[in-house]
Amino acid sequence: MNLLSDTGRAGRRTAVWLACGLSAAAAVTGIVVAPVDGLQGPAQRLMYLHVPAAWVAYAAFTVVLLAGGAYLVGGDLRWDRFARSAAEIGVVLTAAAIGTGALWGQLVWGTWWAWDPRLVTTALLLLAYAGYLALRRLLAERAGGPDGADHRVARPAAYAGIAGFLLVPVVHFSVVWWRSLHQPATVLAPERPPIDPRMGAALLLAVAAATAWAFCVLVHRVVVLERRLAARPAADRTPVGAG
Repeated sequence: MNLLSDTGRAGRRTAVWLACGLSAAAAVTGIVVAPVDGLQGPAQRLMYLHVPAAWVAYAAFTVVLLAGGAYLVGGDLRWDRFARSAAEIGVVLTAAAIGTGALWGQLVWGTWWAWDPRLVTTALLLLAYAGYLALRRLLAERAGGPDGADHRVARPAAYAGIAGFLLVPVVHFSVVWWRSLHQPATVLAPERPPIDPRMGAALLLAVAAATAWAFCVLVHRVVVLERRLAARPAADRTPVGAG
């Protein structure tokens, strides 16, 4: 589907309304319906921000992986634009996960930071994809071509994005593989820890809302890049460095 068409715009509006509805449902369920944790108290409600941020960051980096692979196979620069936009989302959400986790840790552990396997590997993941975006910018400046329409940027960036994804399973399963202060994964774990069904519902709604908003932002960022490229002079629109 052409994202710049009338159908594309209508689809984007529908996605925004869906994200708003899921956000409202998540807020009501998380604040009103879900009980307060017996051990952590109100601080536990940060889970409804922290876990969705981490989960959708994983999803964003998965898009980087898949879009990078699709670009390397087919050479379509639109996939490269999806990879770039997804990496931007993933970096922001990983930083949000670290920030909310630090606040949660201060309230529960009494410290903002601990040299915990989950925390250290998440910080490495953030650095890896921040480096990915920095690499794209550096390559674009050296090549003199636009980021998103230059194969000289897209090809090495695709390899870097795929390599960076190797850290995602390390981050997720770090609490299983190593001794950690961090609680085990709530959903994707070999053995799921018990969770109150109302808390589980609130968490799933929060994850769904965050996923919907990330999708909206992803599509918006790709549309912005498409419009910028479309606004360039006709002589400059040919992809650079093909072959």
